[in-house]
Amino acid sequence: MKALVTGGGGFLGSNLVRALLARGDEVRVLARGDYPALRALGAETLRGDVSDGEAVRAACAGMEVVFHTAALAGGWGDPRRYEAVNVGGTENVLAGCSAAGVPVLVHTSTPSVVHVGGDIEGGDESLPYADEFLADYPRTKAEAERRVRAASDERLRTVSIRPHFIWGPGDRHLLPRLVERSRAGRLRRVGGGDPLVDTIYVDNCVHAHLLAADRLRAGAAIGGRAYFVSDGEPVGVWTMANRMLEAAGEKPIAGSVPRFVAHGAGVMLEAWHRLTGNEREPLMTRFGASQLGHAQWFDIGAARRDLGYEPIVSREEGLRRLAARFATPSV
Repeated sequence: MKALVTGGGGFLGSNLVRALLARGDEVRVLARGDYPALRALGAETLRGDVSDGEAVRAACAGMEVVFHTAALAGGWGDPRRYEAVNVGGTENVLAGCSAAGVPVLVHTSTPSVVHVGGDIEGGDESLPYADEFLADYPRTKAEAERRVRAASDERLRTVSIRPHFIWGPGDRHLLPRLVERSRAGRLRRVGGGDPLVDTIYVDNCVHAHLLAADRLRAGAAIGGRAYFVSDGEPVGVWTMANRMLEAAGEKPIAGSVPRFVAHGAGVMLEAWHRLTGNEREPLMTRFGASQLGHAQWFDIGAARRDLGYEPIVSREEGLRRLAARFATPSV
């Protein structure tokens, strides 16, 4: 098939591009940067931002499926930028698909769209969207997902995939941040426990996206739905963080702060950054404290039933691959 991947230069997007090319699909990438390595593999690369409607419309032309992975993530930033990228960008993708007659759209969402604070243990797709959000990222992703699901009809069939804690070799955000803060002595556990969370190895996340696209193209009655996907078994958030640090050759996290202290620090640091005009993400945010201090794992039975999804890489194998990447600095 002819596939467009928005955000194709990112961690998930680039792995999705490689998987599509490996199985013989024609791939076009829309990304803000230049990615000669993807061109060398056979992808067509276009430079552009999803907040640019004309760039998105041009990228959608001639495509049979669009994978919309581009997003502005994080727990801090300019609300206007989150609106422009996550909501406006998604509207541009929907409009581009409509104008080009693209029949299938797979949208990368997040479980944070249903997180209202507190623990979620074994939740499923019947959970409603949150009424209030601790950050603009989940707020705008929820609005984007609503619009994607509402747009699904006979001409454009859509599915939203909700992965949590995507990890693996090539991650340029999550693990590098852990390593940086660990080396600086600024990494602490939030709370005294080890709340269970979902994780998903990047190859498993790619697999879920491909299954969704293929099922939609085959006419499966899954249009307009959203699916939680994961590695299939929740894990303690600090257990996983320490195993990733171990794979990177770093020491485990030492020390902790009470959850209420982390939340209070997030409140104060966010207020200080706003007051001083500091655009960098604070060391702790309310969203970060909530994500790290509460259980958040979901039943993936619907993805198994409707998409035929099963993890294809175990957590142990993923950690072995991660350690091998760090053991080969040139890779």
